[in-house]
Amino acid sequence: MNDWPDRRTGDRSERYGQGSASPQPESARAMPHIQRRPAPPQRPQVPPQSQGYDDRYQGGQPGYGNSPEPGYNTGQVYGGGAGGGRGGGRSGGGGDAGYVQGRPAPDWRRRIKLGALTLVVVLLVVSVSTYFWADGKLKREVDLAKVIERPEAGDGTNYLIVGSDSREGMSAEEKKRLRTGSAEGKRTDSMMILHDGSNGPTLVSLPRDSQVEIPSFKGSESGKMFQGTGRQVKLNAAYAEDGPELLVRTVEFNTGLRIDHYVEIGFGGFAQIVDAIGGVELDIPKAFKDKKSGADFQAGKQTLNGEQSLAFVRTRYAFAGSDLDRTKNQQKFLAALASQTATPSTILNPFKLYPTMGAGLDTLIVDKDMSLWSLANMFFAMKGVTGGDGTSMNMPISGSANGNLVWDKAKVKQLVEQLKNDEKVTVKGN
Repeated sequence: MNDWPDRRTGDRSERYGQGSASPQPESARAMPHIQRRPAPPQRPQVPPQSQGYDDRYQGGQPGYGNSPEPGYNTGQVYGGGAGGGRGGGRSGGGGDAGYVQGRPAPDWRRRIKLGALTLVVVLLVVSVSTYFWADGKLKREVDLAKVIERPEAGDGTNYLIVGSDSREGMSAEEKKRLRTGSAEGKRTDSMMILHDGSNGPTLVSLPRDSQVEIPSFKGSESGKMFQGTGRQVKLNAAYAEDGPELLVRTVEFNTGLRIDHYVEIGFGGFAQIVDAIGGVELDIPKAFKDKKSGADFQAGKQTLNGEQSLAFVRTRYAFAGSDLDRTKNQQKFLAALASQTATPSTILNPFKLYPTMGAGLDTLIVDKDMSLWSLANMFFAMKGVTGGDGTSMNMPISGSANGNLVWDKAKVKQLVEQLKNDEKVTVKGN
């Protein structure tokens, strides 16, 4: 009979402990008492993120100790839940930010640098493309190398700006609307010298009825030399006789001032530029009408379109001073046109910039050495005429002869010396 409880046999190999071989059961042994020191408190152990453990049940208390609660599976947690706890899984909501492995924060500094670099590259490409597009539109038809016996160059840059009555490219309807007539060829309606220097820009109008001497010159087409005979003619007759080259030669001979660049624009291009920028605002001090030019203006501030602008700068018979009063209006209008065109609203707006440039460059005629940069400098100098350092005037006049205006030689000489030396202009014109 087996005396061991729970079916235990007397086989020593199956017994627990190391009792004696006596058939009598061993008496109880006194086991030495071992006093355990209390375990020091442990910080919560954070399992590696990749293992997916939930640290809420480490030890007897959530997050503390080393033994799990009875019945809690300490193995790997599959399918992390969406909430709860600091280690609520990769996709858990509400977990501590330090335990969630997500997308790295965007590097805004790097993104701003890349964006700025891209913008600079785009602006550079557009600017270069615009420059070559506009430069290719310039009609470099005037050869100043054909002008002989030229004065010495002074300080600053001198532009001869000519407004012609050319109808080139205009339809019959446009000629009728702009009241230009249908005369063949072209003549000068306005002539101005613009000096751009360190003492501010100076704009000097040369009345078309000015009496001048035609000097010796070399034919622009034939290359033949024509000796001067002392002929006294109106200034615009020089242009009609042999074009821009003879006009430049005549201006230089009668003033002693070297012309660096030549710029000419016709009726059609002038009106198109004004319409492209949406008109030019002008303050007209006194109302006037002129049937020949089509002018009909009331006094006060008003915005002129292309047709009205052309009538304004061409009118001469409505004024007591005739051509002298017309040149003053021309100066006033061109300064206003430049001032209202060279603005951020035009330059930075491609829908206004390109039509404006296209309208002007299509009919603009310049000398062979004129660059787009020089043309831009001329334009901004024109804008500066109305500024505090700018000066606008007519060529000083001493009287008239045979219906022509005679220049005051003493004042003209003084004016030219001041322009050559780039000094502040003190001479007063008419």
